Amino acid sequence: MEASFDYIVVGAGSAGAVLAGRLSEDPATRVLLLEAGPPDTSFWIHLPIGYGKTMWSPAVNWRFETDPDPNMNGRRIYWPRGKTLGGSSSINGLIYIRGQREDYDHWAALGNEGWSFDEVLPFFRKSERNQRGADAFHGGNGPLAVSDIGDRNELIEAFIAGAGERGVPRTEDFNGAAQEGAGYYQLTTERGWRCSTAKAYLKPARGRANLRIETDAFAAGLLMEGRRAVGVRWRQGGQMREARARAEVLLAAGSIQSPQLLQLSGIGPAALLREHGIPVVHELAGVGENLQDHLQIRLIFECTKPITTNDALNSWIGQARLGLQWLLHRSGPLAVGINQGGCFMRALPEDGPQTRRFASGPPRGHESPGKAGSTHEAKRPDIQFHVATLSADMAGGKVHPFSGFTMSVCQLRPESRGRIAIRSTDPFEPPSMQPNYLATDLDRRTAVAAVKAARAIAAAPAMRPYVKREVKPGPDTADDAALLEFCRNNGATIFHPSGTCSMGRDAMAVLDARLRVHGIQGLRVVDCSAMPTLVSGNTNAPAVMMAEKAVQMIREDARHAA
Repeated sequence: MEASFDYIVVGAGSAGAVLAGRLSEDPATRVLLLEAGPPDTSFWIHLPIGYGKTMWSPAVNWRFETDPDPNMNGRRIYWPRGKTLGGSSSINGLIYIRGQREDYDHWAALGNEGWSFDEVLPFFRKSERNQRGADAFHGGNGPLAVSDIGDRNELIEAFIAGAGERGVPRTEDFNGAAQEGAGYYQLTTERGWRCSTAKAYLKPARGRANLRIETDAFAAGLLMEGRRAVGVRWRQGGQMREARARAEVLLAAGSIQSPQLLQLSGIGPAALLREHGIPVVHELAGVGENLQDHLQIRLIFECTKPITTNDALNSWIGQARLGLQWLLHRSGPLAVGINQGGCFMRALPEDGPQTRRFASGPPRGHESPGKAGSTHEAKRPDIQFHVATLSADMAGGKVHPFSGFTMSVCQLRPESRGRIAIRSTDPFEPPSMQPNYLATDLDRRTAVAAVKAARAIAAAPAMRPYVKREVKPGPDTADDAALLEFCRNNGATIFHPSGTCSMGRDAMAVLDARLRVHGIQGLRVVDCSAMPTLVSGNTNAPAVMMAEKAVQMIREDARHAA
């Protein structure tokens, strides 16, 4: 292998594949892409419902676990992360969500010029090839396929109607003018197949002579000359290798491993580095701090009718029907994955615990959550539902033997902050991961309110004919204290760790608004770790957008430097 490239991209995930694909469009630019995992050849990656297989596969999944979290009664939380070309976009739940306008306007208000919603919208549109075509909010010619689920589902229709009876309007587009509403998700699929960033951005680029893709290449640290990043060391085939970057090193290893690589390379909190005997190249107190994640609370119900995916998967005839539906029409549950419908709504009163939207039990009749702008409620959606026509003890686990469905709900903008920190100088040892879930009063109250909101929809007239019983948390879990304890004992990640190399101007910021590491030349971080605050929704589409925007900034800065 040649020893020098213009750009070295570390991580071929949701952002890294975009960086490598876009930068290599210029034939004069030489790009090296390093991915710790294998090529994306597994059939289960490309079949949407294969999510249930890749969720636990050590071949394509890092299978991280957090430290015991005292706020979760000392539980370790399983954190799956993609380890293959496409990264987590190759193993995720496929949902295409951008977040809310206010999320990005808040980033800009923190001093991150260029990151307001109106400024990032063109990059969302540039990346997207929406089945519905282009409009003011969507792109029609981008690399990333975004598709409708297609077939209407009886259970999802009942959920949408039930949400409507609780004051949440039906919506056809969570990524349009307003996010609030209940409806079907759009997915990163095309004709019944997953569209990961590897498929969207790397597959068209693989024949380019100026792009080198190295798999099973585990990055071990940065090559530094003073305060300039000049290359990367990695392990491959049992040997340590290295290459140099003439222009920049681009870290896209994700919110766990990007800060880990910085810390291993002497960039981070000085006390932590000295504790492990690592020479301090540049002190940045925020590296690994500001960790945020969406805590998922899963409510499981037994259905009165044998119409769930559980019923199909629990019989050979049902499995055969699912297979034929996919083989002949590229449709049905195998083409969708897990979650089909969802809802963004306001659950917690804006003015605190004195006024509550839902009582301890589900409301009766048709009580409405209220209208937007009320002084007794959140101004914008603060919780998100993922609704699946199947049920299992864990996401991606074996389905229950009964007709079951799941309503998962999470707080969109948690206040709780955690930390990523190296445990040793061994780059192959996973770092300490402390999410610190439910650490604030707001987060605890929102979790309880979210469960109540789910119960309220389940008890709505449209849903009532489908609910035989509430399996979890169950009718004995009634008051706020019991509901909070249920959240502590059963809450899990919905796979959105972010913020650990945040951009900004404050003392804990790691990056500037152009994603360059403060105080270091030739080094950027382009992944969800750069988010100063977590977006209100799933993180794959924002990661793709950030990489598209980063490519433009990289090219602009290169021209100015020339």
